[in-house]
Amino acid sequence: MEVKATAKDTGVSPRKVRLLVDMVRGKKVEEALAILHFTPSPLARVVAKVVKSAAANAENNFQMEPSDLKVVNIYADEARPMKRFRAVSRGRAHRITKRSSHITVIVAEAQEA
Repeated sequence: MEVKATAKDTGVSPRKVRLLVDMVRGKKVEEALAILHFTPSPLARVVAKVVKSAAANAENNFQMEPSDLKVVNIYADEARPMKRFRAVSRGRAHRITKRSSHITVIVAEAQEA
């Protein structure tokens, strides 16, 4: 059974989050959290929080063992951007797009082969 957790409207560009997300895809939850803990990016804390939430959902709602959980799928989708304007020369304005993302983590019990 797959269990999901989502963090919506994080104030981080999806392009930046995907670098971290690709590092933990397919790993066990404990290993993924260890990787994120020692990653120097401040975004690692946000991704780790979602991974912990998915593991907690599996443990509390479906009585799964946390040590057996594996990150089956993890992805960062683009959320609605904030559009701002910046004044430039000659009375004009340029658009600034502040991008945001939704981070989704899906965990399941690891299949022993």
